[in-house]
Amino acid sequence: MAVQATVPVRNADDLSLAYTPGVAKVCSAIAEHPEQVHDYTWKSQVVAVVTDGSAVLGLGDIGPEASLPVMEGKAILFKQFGGVDAVPIALDCRDVDDLVETVARLAPSFGGINLEDISAPRCFEIEDRLKERLDIPVFHDDQHGTAIVTLAALRNAARVSGRQLGELRVVISGAGAAGVAISRILVEAGIGDVVVCDRKGVVSADRTDLTAVKRDLAGFTNKAGRTGSLETALAGADVFIGVSGGTVPEPAVASMAPDSFIFAMANPNPEIHPDVARKYASVVATGRSDYPNQINNVLAFPGVFAGALQVRASEITEGMKIAAAEALAAVVADELSAEKVIPSPFDERVAPAVTSAVAAAARAEGVARR
Repeated sequence: MAVQATVPVRNADDLSLAYTPGVAKVCSAIAEHPEQVHDYTWKSQVVAVVTDGSAVLGLGDIGPEASLPVMEGKAILFKQFGGVDAVPIALDCRDVDDLVETVARLAPSFGGINLEDISAPRCFEIEDRLKERLDIPVFHDDQHGTAIVTLAALRNAARVSGRQLGELRVVISGAGAAGVAISRILVEAGIGDVVVCDRKGVVSADRTDLTAVKRDLAGFTNKAGRTGSLETALAGADVFIGVSGGTVPEPAVASMAPDSFIFAMANPNPEIHPDVARKYASVVATGRSDYPNQINNVLAFPGVFAGALQVRASEITEGMKIAAAEALAAVVADELSAEKVIPSPFDERVAPAVTSAVAAAARAEGVARR
């Protein structure tokens, strides 16, 4: 990674424009009209990729320094797949108040904040509080990027099988960041029967051991009031979505409805191995790149931020996320098969489609400022 100028600095005249004394005119203009910061600086073109290193994918709590390569990689993906500049920021703080305050103080330099690899349940509170304080998009990719791509793939899986989203009964294994966000977007998209399971079984309103986040989750999922284990919930289910790790026993997979969909996304070891999943499911997806239908966040976050920055959105709404999922699904609408319900990350149509859809949704929802 590197930072380089977009204008030449070849002589004294160039230097006087890029820095003193010319820069003072720009500073004065922004001081008089603060909104012009978007026109005269990089603010509307750059995202902060922020972590505390507490929940790095596949590595766990490795701390800020060790997480920095992942944030650098994320910044490269922003640029490669969405044309968005990003700056990796690894923070040495774990206290929620300190982290929120630190990011809020950094925010004037950026057009958006992408939260990354922050452990649950802290990540929920951090995102919510930053959204309240800031007037720029705040997006926890581990939650919402995963949710957008999952919804897109599920829409196309339903189309391949001739079903509607509202007909599906979904079981989600994992009530962490991704599981909560996937549950929320699926309910918003019209799936009425979503059951979420954690290590102790179905997240249900009658449980007394739920965190505040899980109590909220129980309030908008599990409408049928199911209880018991993941294996019990899977009996007759149309869809399994795994964001938890571990292994689902094959008899439980076999108990699912005919022509089911299995999205086993733990990496590198899916909750249900694709070879097992294919015995029972009509559509199989994983988080891995060596199998068809990879559920990869890079299909979402570059275009989501590119669209939000394009219109100077003040936030990223649920409607913008659903618009992103619909646009992503539409990219392969004419090529659908059980082996292709989601585009490749290298499909050059993805970022423009998601960018346009998110920008249009921002305007429609009244959060665009340009």
